[in-house]
Amino acid sequence: MRAEVHQVADGTYLVHGNHVNWVILKDGDAVTLVDTGYPGDRQGVLESLAAVGSSPEAVAAVLITHAHNDHLGSAEYLRSSHGTPVYLHPAEVPHARRDFLQQATIGDVVRNAWRPGVVPWALHVFKVGGTDHNPVSAPEPFPAEGPLDLPGRPVPVHTPGHTDGHCVFHLPGSGIVISGDALVTGHATSRIKGPQVLLDFFHHERPRALESLELIAALDGDTLLPGHGPVHHGPVRAAAEQARERAS
Repeated sequence: MRAEVHQVADGTYLVHGNHVNWVILKDGDAVTLVDTGYPGDRQGVLESLAAVGSSPEAVAAVLITHAHNDHLGSAEYLRSSHGTPVYLHPAEVPHARRDFLQQATIGDVVRNAWRPGVVPWALHVFKVGGTDHNPVSAPEPFPAEGPLDLPGRPVPVHTPGHTDGHCVFHLPGSGIVISGDALVTGHATSRIKGPQVLLDFFHHERPRALESLELIAALDGDTLLPGHGPVHHGPVRAAAEQARERAS
């Protein structure tokens, strides 16, 4: 599967990989890469950088919303091969090193196999490296509070629940929120479209994940770039509220 690159604003691109997204923020020759897909998405990541006129050498930093394999896939490759720093929330740094693992277990999948889409999704995960041991050997906490001095000037916002250190990234100047898995617009295990939260078993702490929707709702924006599903246009507050209503 080839990565699909969609420009959503000047210098901002949402890329669809193997049932997961990543975001490229471009400023001149330099880029910030937000998430990196599955391990099996590596060629797609490289192709998407080329498609926007960039390269792995031009990636100033990799920002990770959370350290699940479908977002962490090529982070260590870029770090070890090109010296690219990999930044996460401090609470997510040990998760990226695989000091511990906060994600759905095989038991969770078996117990939820009756749900539509779960078995095909699980088979896909095995195929694209979602169960590989894929740590980042030297992840780093965000180097500063507030806007990061990187292409796009993204602002990390801690939104725990899906994992302890999950973050979304706010681009105030363009009204964009990169929401990772805290707020998605579709998933292989979901039959609904539009703003929603993932199924309960995907979250480390579902109550905190629902509380974090309020943090997202407080962000000024009208474009949502989720970790799964298509771009969503419309007030971010309304999207977060709709996801909360659907979850209840």
